[in-house]
Amino acid sequence: MKTLLKLQILCLFSALATLPAVAARTDTVTVRSVSMEREIPAIVIVPERADAGTPVPVVYMLHGFGGDYTTWPGIKPALPEIADREGFAIVCPDGGRSWYIDSPQDAGSRYETFFVEELIPFVDGNYPVVAAREGRAVMGLSMGGYGAMTLAIRHKELFGAVGSTSGGLDIRPFPHNWELDRLLGGQDENPGAWEAFTPINLIPRLENGDLRILIDCGYGDFFLDVNRAFHERLLQRGIDHDFYLRPGCHNADYWADSVDYQLLFFRKFFDRRAE
Repeated sequence: MKTLLKLQILCLFSALATLPAVAARTDTVTVRSVSMEREIPAIVIVPERADAGTPVPVVYMLHGFGGDYTTWPGIKPALPEIADREGFAIVCPDGGRSWYIDSPQDAGSRYETFFVEELIPFVDGNYPVVAAREGRAVMGLSMGGYGAMTLAIRHKELFGAVGSTSGGLDIRPFPHNWELDRLLGGQDENPGAWEAFTPINLIPRLENGDLRILIDCGYGDFFLDVNRAFHERLLQRGIDHDFYLRPGCHNADYWADSVDYQLLFFRKFFDRRAE
């Protein structure tokens, strides 16, 4: 009996030894937004090597409409393990239902200003991250894919790479959805705002090589056509990018798989920076 017990204990220790050691630290923080006069929550995942004093690259991950700063960790609970393995920090900010823009209709919704002038300086100032575009990327799902692409193109000086999964890369076919008319005004009354705030219309701001770009979408996604159109427009402009279509719909199962491809894409981008 004692021999059996010893064998069971040895097997337990052997099994524990094979489990991945997760040393990444996960912080829940609030960032003061002077522009919106309130506190905005975020989750910051810091890999072990950053706490050892080595600056690491950082990926900002934006949630979709109806989500919040806990959405990505909920979809992908392994984010701390991924951060440790890949050696970069991950920041998941709360974007409300803002589409990550400074709304021309709602003066209290200034999320582009928050992101660029308040969140990034907060992260750069409080965590050992690479405070340069070569070490900074942004990605998102759905509304977050819209936000990531919009922020990256409008602020190429801040980001070296961008990813969109199931992104709303052209909002004009959806004039009555997801509170867009609250943020932009009605499409018929304010067509200029809808044109100015749709990502596909920002492509002329890009020169080839400005950004490393990854776009993916599921075959069953209602944003499939606008993602294909965005890809075609990039091709027409001679902008190199990665574009993937995979089986799947506009849901968490698709995004849980997609994020693996997205983060691998960023890790390769960061590796080239270090060469």
